[in-house]
Amino acid sequence: MVINDAIQLTVTITLFVLSYVLFKINVSFCCFFILVAVFTTRNTPVNLASMAIERYIAVCQPLRYAQICTVRRTHVLIALIWFMCVAPDITDLFVTLASESLQFFHQSVFCLRQNVFKDPALAHKRLAFDVIYFSAVFLTLVFTYLRILFAARALSTKKALAQKARNTIVLHGVQLAMCMLSYISPSVEIALRFIFPGRIYEIRFANYLVVYILPRFLSPVIYGVRDRKFRKYLKMHLTSCRRRGRGRSAAPTVAPMDEDNF
Repeated sequence: MVINDAIQLTVTITLFVLSYVLFKINVSFCCFFILVAVFTTRNTPVNLASMAIERYIAVCQPLRYAQICTVRRTHVLIALIWFMCVAPDITDLFVTLASESLQFFHQSVFCLRQNVFKDPALAHKRLAFDVIYFSAVFLTLVFTYLRILFAARALSTKKALAQKARNTIVLHGVQLAMCMLSYISPSVEIALRFIFPGRIYEIRFANYLVVYILPRFLSPVIYGVRDRKFRKYLKMHLTSCRRRGRGRSAAPTVAPMDEDNF
């Protein structure tokens, strides 16, 4: 999840800066940036569903957890996630290669998905896959949350573990809802352009922050601040920094020498 978000943020920030500095870039480079951004963006909800299932197994089937969630199966699952996210959108490139001339890839365009992958059928295909992926993830989160909730009520000895797992899945749901903002962001951006004409760059920048940056802020919260060991060392670090700051402020100052002492 962290690696995927790091790649996604790096590529989207690079593309965003290039759009401001150069405005238009080569179509070939634009294809590369857009496809990587799309792959990593689509990876996020599928990763959320996989981690929710892992929490479900840990709470509801603890005796089989070590047997099911092995390192080898985790690697296979990661490869399957990437294949599921890459396969639907790589066809956009193949369709564009078949329908556009070679000269088109030497041109420079403002790097938007609709400016590169122009076939109208591709837009309908993307919408269908997006609905399928996000619906499957949403149902997975609801199913795992309800099963963990029922397990927590049935087993009093695992209430603390189940409570933590439920909170994690709720945060996954919030993160998924924020990721779904990408569906309505184009319509909202068009509406804001009519309301605030001449503010295209500001609107696009605000849209980028809300849709692509803000959902990624929840990952450090879910897997960093909520971790006991991480919180322990974070508190120790903050306490030591505060003590150093107080020590420096309380250090005695040397009084200036008076000329009469010479």
